[in-house]
Amino acid sequence: MNTKEVYRQKIEAELELAQAKIAEFKAQAKISTADARIKYAKQIDEIEQMIGVMKVKLKELGDAGEDAWEQLKGGVETAWGALSAGVQDISAKFKK
Repeated sequence: MNTKEVYRQKIEAELELAQAKIAEFKAQAKISTADARIKYAKQIDEIEQMIGVMKVKLKELGDAGEDAWEQLKGGVETAWGALSAGVQDISAKFKK
């Protein structure tokens, strides 16, 4: 297995974990007060949009040739950093 494929699989696994956390947050939001549900819904929507961006980036990465994937790696890592920070932020708010 080449480096590109290993990297793509790693990011896909991390994305699956983020999606599982979002599903958990959605369930927690359903049992929250109305005000909290509204606040969390906005943040969850933003994170779901980031997940969509990550999926596009991963598709581009998967479609890229061996020479071009290194150039796409920076964009994937930037998108992952934003998504990861968003998940951590909402996770901290749910723990309060």
